[in-house]
This record gives sequence, C-alpha cells and structure tokens, in this order.
Amino acid sequence: MPSPSDVPLNPGDEAAPGTPGAAEDICDQCSGKGKLAGGAECPACGGSGRVMRGIGGG
Repeated sequence: MPSPSDVPLNPGDEAAPGTPGAAEDICDQCSGKGKLAGGAECPACGGSGRVMRGIGGG
C-alpha cells in the first residue's frame, strides 16, 4: 500500500488519502460529476468527482 506522501494530489485535495482526520468527499466544483458544465474534466478533482477533505481530529 502506498504511503500518503506517494499519492499524487489534485488541486482540490486538502490531504492525502490515509491521512488521519481526512476523508473522501464530493467535489464542490463539479458536484461529484468529474466534469464541468462545458464537458471539460474538472481540474479540482482530476475528473474523479471526489476530493480529500479534513474532517476533524488530528
């Protein structure tokens, strides 16, 4: 399993996967669709529709 520092982050990610106090969430920019209104890939989530967010703790 790759360590959190080995995983490439998207601009909308607040933390790497596996980081304590972070979890996957729906991307605000594309509403979880992975594409913007014009059909282009969402730059915030890299087209996945999901970003990593801080959820507390730490």
